[in-house]
Amino acid sequence: MIYEFRLPDIGEGLVEGEVVRWLVKEGDLLQEDQPMVEIMTDKATVEISSPRGGRVARRLYAEGQNCPVGKVLIEIEIDVAGAGSAPAAKGPAAPERSQTPPAAAGGPPGKSQPVGASEAGVLATPATRKLARDAGVDIRAVAGTGPAGRITSTDVKAHGGTPVQKNEGDVRIPFRGLRKKIAENMVRSKHTAAHFTYVEEIDCTELVLLRARANQRLAAEGAGVKLSFLPFIVKATVAALEKFPQLNATLDEAAGEIVQRKQVHVGLATATEAGLMVPVVRNANPLSVVELAQEIDRLAAVTRTGKAAREDLSGSTFTITSLGALGGVLAAPIINYPEVAILGVHKISRRPAVVDEKIVIRDLMNLSISVDHRVVDGYDAARFIAEIKAMLESPNLLGVS
Repeated sequence: MIYEFRLPDIGEGLVEGEVVRWLVKEGDLLQEDQPMVEIMTDKATVEISSPRGGRVARRLYAEGQNCPVGKVLIEIEIDVAGAGSAPAAKGPAAPERSQTPPAAAGGPPGKSQPVGASEAGVLATPATRKLARDAGVDIRAVAGTGPAGRITSTDVKAHGGTPVQKNEGDVRIPFRGLRKKIAENMVRSKHTAAHFTYVEEIDCTELVLLRARANQRLAAEGAGVKLSFLPFIVKATVAALEKFPQLNATLDEAAGEIVQRKQVHVGLATATEAGLMVPVVRNANPLSVVELAQEIDRLAAVTRTGKAAREDLSGSTFTITSLGALGGVLAAPIINYPEVAILGVHKISRRPAVVDEKIVIRDLMNLSISVDHRVVDGYDAARFIAEIKAMLESPNLLGVS
């Protein structure tokens, strides 16, 4: 008897998951609860175990391919005598398995035939249509891999892509997993949100002095935490978001509504060996500077060691990206879609400044913010940054307890 394991909905709103790595081969014997595949969803990799023991009959998706939720991911041959006790496959219901092998059905698993006879009948978002026009791709000829045959930006790029010539000595790295997910999210953001960037200079001289005093006190108390500048910046940002909720929002295009989030969940773009990840400080509103520092340290540790839980890596409502001492002078960060704004934090350096009509040396830093101009006006972005600037330049307002 063949047991069909269908990809379950392992994340809120999950539509499909990428097969990152198979842990079993066709013909292998499987034990119940044995890990069999790693699936990438958003920016987290989930290991899926077998609900039944048996022999791997067929893997229907190759590494690097996307499997839609509810589709058969793997077939397991189980003992006929135990077939009556086989549980129903987890995940949404899906049509019964076709007798036609995927290869004979018109392409690799997860692909559908070109949809519609005219562009008006093609299932694709306006951003995807624009991408196709800009790339000179006839969208009517593109096979859609999204829900109900929807054509995605990835489909357009794959259809119009030109193979790169192979040269001796080149190093080729599979473009899949986290790196591919990052690329898809960045492209979706740039082709959906109307990006606008605003920059302001912050005088951090008082903040530098306050942080030094706070760390001396915490060390004397044996608190076991050392403050970087980031928790102060997060604290100021959270306070500004409470005053300007339009930046702690998302655009629900289907409902025609701007959704202002009540909770503030701050994503912190973090560089790892695998690529850029965004751990999330959840419910940051009531946390003190010290509590923020402790949570930031915890998230950094679990993210870089690959031990972050799903809730640690999802659900952000606003993102901050900072490279600390490598933060450079200026950057225009890409919005972490579907959020409507992202704050770029740049390095603090000693530079000349004019104070009371005199040129003096101060600790200066640039903040840049990219906003979705469909939702946030430039004036509101400027007022938001001005609020953060006021708090960082008078950091006693933030507190360190």
